Amino acid sequence: MTADRVSDQEAPEGFGARVRNALAWRWGSQLVAQFITWGSTIMVVRLLDPSDYGLFAMSQVVVSALGFLNGWSFASSLIQAEKVGEREIGQVFALLLLTNGILASVQLTFAPIVADYYGQPAVAELLRVQALIFLTIPFTALPTALLARRLEFRSQGIANLVSAIFAALTALGLAWTGFGVWALVYAPIAGFCVRGVIMSVAARLWVRPVFDLKGAGRLIGFGGALTLCQLFWIIQSESDIVIAGRLFDTHDLGLYSESLFLTLIVTGRFIPPLNEVAFPAYAELHKSGRSLGPYFLKTAQSVLLVVSPIYIGLALTAPEAILVIFGPKWVEMAPIVSGLAVVMPLMAVQIICSPTCTATGKERIYLATSIAGAAIFATSFYIGVQFGPEGLVHAWWLAAPLLLAFTLALTLPQIELPAARLLGAAIPPAAACGAMVLVVLGIRTLLPDDIPAALALAALACGGAATYAAILTLAWPDVVRSSIAMLKRRPASPMPPASGQAPFGQTNTIVD
Repeated sequence: MTADRVSDQEAPEGFGARVRNALAWRWGSQLVAQFITWGSTIMVVRLLDPSDYGLFAMSQVVVSALGFLNGWSFASSLIQAEKVGEREIGQVFALLLLTNGILASVQLTFAPIVADYYGQPAVAELLRVQALIFLTIPFTALPTALLARRLEFRSQGIANLVSAIFAALTALGLAWTGFGVWALVYAPIAGFCVRGVIMSVAARLWVRPVFDLKGAGRLIGFGGALTLCQLFWIIQSESDIVIAGRLFDTHDLGLYSESLFLTLIVTGRFIPPLNEVAFPAYAELHKSGRSLGPYFLKTAQSVLLVVSPIYIGLALTAPEAILVIFGPKWVEMAPIVSGLAVVMPLMAVQIICSPTCTATGKERIYLATSIAGAAIFATSFYIGVQFGPEGLVHAWWLAAPLLLAFTLALTLPQIELPAARLLGAAIPPAAACGAMVLVVLGIRTLLPDDIPAALALAALACGGAATYAAILTLAWPDVVRSSIAMLKRRPASPMPPASGQAPFGQTNTIVD
């Protein structure tokens, strides 16, 4: 048995333990890092104005779009490859250096054109400074892939924590001293630089770039296919801001962009790290000839059990949550947040589908779903934007279920998982959320009109959480026991690598 393979006998103990350890470090560190980021974000939001976030959103469209083309997929090809040597690593290093050098140059060149498009001259200067981010990517992407191939996520977890602290301190310091939107610009740059240094040292990245790409056909082909998928993901994920940027003022755009940021915290911050563990785990399972269906089923149910109450609860308590967390000047976000939160559980399932295809070499399926996502979302946004921020919310209501249905139709047959089994796995969280909605609405009718927002939020949240937990425990105790057993290393069913908004679970998003 080679080092790249796992036998059926080894999978339940050695492989499962490695997956759990990797997941604990990657997701656990992400959780702590996000608490640090959230604390900083809440304080920064109170110091800045919606117009600052509007300007930042305009620049982020370009930075994020180019960021998805930064060659991270070439590094990911090392995870899926059967064998990797120093030459292959050097070739990927060279591809990353070339790709990100070109992207930095493109951003510098088009900065004034983008500023003219929005009618905001300040956007050009923001983009010029943000081009520095691309210089850090090769020193983050390559060591991340090398460590992920071995399911070693401890160093990556430490890097995430330290970089989050540096980024948070940078954002707070600049916002407090009156730098406005520049606090949002320099914070991720500081975080990326720190993360690149730590990851390079941890992975012992001492290889030289190899610009002779002879024999790198598979690496380039795999990475190129995923990069093409990311191009369509850019259209799907950024077309709302691109379209709205011409029609909304910076205030309304800031409200919508921050609402989207808040509702994407779980799907965009926590599920991609789970995907990072799922991709190498699925790849290793596939190489050993094991079916991915049972693992994906358990993963989907576990993800829904966690994200569904969070998002439905947010939709029910958005007015109080926004007032308590962000302050009075952001209360206009509430209806936008409520509307977006309703469809986010569907997006969570959509996102966790990607590793099943890429790990098994079915990049064409991932490409097809990416093309569909670009077409469905861009068209929906183009129509919805005519009706303001609420129109964009309604576009999400249409686009998210359509894309998920298309994705599952292509993905489930590949992993030999009947759709009926997946729907059955979704029944417990859906039913528990339904009961939670009734209880929370009932509590709201009993609360006095003059109750402080913080107390109202606490009452609604506690009542909803208690109802959700009670329904699951009483009606589906096996589901609860299975989830707990999975976490405690007593598998009552096949142990799945949990998986889960950058496409394919990359951490190449610009603001992490």
